Amino acid sequence: MKISIAQLNTTPDVDQNLERIVNAIGRASSEGADLVVFPEAAACSFDGRFAAFARERSEGFHDAVQVAANDHQVAVILGSFTPNEDDDRTSNTLVVFRPGQEPVTYDKIHLFDAFGFKESKGIAPGHRPVALDITGTRVGLAICYDLRFPELFTRLAREGAEVIVVVASWGDGPGKARQWDLLTRARALDSTSYVVACGQAVRDLEHEGEATKAPLGVGHSGVVAPDGDDVMRLDGAEAQQTVELDLARVTEMRESVPVLLNNKL
Repeated sequence: MKISIAQLNTTPDVDQNLERIVNAIGRASSEGADLVVFPEAAACSFDGRFAAFARERSEGFHDAVQVAANDHQVAVILGSFTPNEDDDRTSNTLVVFRPGQEPVTYDKIHLFDAFGFKESKGIAPGHRPVALDITGTRVGLAICYDLRFPELFTRLAREGAEVIVVVASWGDGPGKARQWDLLTRARALDSTSYVVACGQAVRDLEHEGEATKAPLGVGHSGVVAPDGDDVMRLDGAEAQQTVELDLARVTEMRESVPVLLNNKL
């Protein structure tokens, strides 16, 4: 399976975000990728009008991404927002687009009520883990703060996931990049799966306007093998890179260190 990671720095400008996403899908296809992964909040950044986007523009935005996935014959995983059916909050949603198929969604289960911030004030939690087949490989889904909960990753692996994609808008701060690096490796070891981790790039505050000053990413997107080794790891800048996964490593690791079978809890 060949995966392209698009570490972008998205903004409140939804039209600009869409243009860049479509361009990155085209590049991923030209590099032979089966799947291209974008960060959390790729459609509209957290300092944009994401609730209004969810209500008014998400459907059309997602339709345009589906068209791009169909045209380029590549699957897409994209961080977005959708209306919540139960109350007036918004859902923090991962949308999976596969050529010729209906999109599949995952709503973030673990909300970031930490470090003095309360994501649950405006975001409603999801309740259902999601794993699905992409070009014959079982892929699990996770978003940002989910990364701190190993039980989700081991559950997805027990449900057949060999690759777990986690997307993030991992706000910068003291020690945050180090935590991201450590946790992505730990979750790969916990689940003996590939962890494909795509986060927002570090913002170039010198060249962006006053409306986009929030630190919404640390970069460091990467692919971690089931033994915890980095297959690739980006720095903080915007970048796109395509890598091929050797899925035989999942089988080898699960046979040599069968933590999923040995777990008695």
